Amino acid sequence: MNNRTSYRAALAALAFLAAPATGVLAGAADYEFQLVASEVKHGPQAEVAVRLVDRRTGSPVPRAVIFTTRMDMAPDGMEMMTTSVEGLSEQEPGVYRFRTNLSMAGGWRFKVAAKVQGEPQTVQGELVLKALQ
Repeated sequence: MNNRTSYRAALAALAFLAAPATGVLAGAADYEFQLVASEVKHGPQAEVAVRLVDRRTGSPVPRAVIFTTRMDMAPDGMEMMTTSVEGLSEQEPGVYRFRTNLSMAGGWRFKVAAKVQGEPQTVQGELVLKALQ
């Protein structure tokens, strides 16, 4: 091995050691969506809030980009019964709010997908809530 190759190998090793450990070990499985409230009053202006949490630290994850949402009644055997979901502003860091039309009482499934800054993988969640009379 010549001096130039040794020098490059040493630089590569230093760069690897200097990389933050959390960036190397992070993955989509390190994040979790949680319902803020598992029961919501049904109706055309129902609001659902979810918290995105870093499982490693328990900290909320602000400024994620939510790009996919789906609300359906799969828990009650009616997966084809869907409704629209409208994103609302983030008022509390890591808490994402949505307005939806929960047209009937019962079980609803909320599927959500997001991109977290610095995370190459998509973070996905599937949450079950209950719409009350």
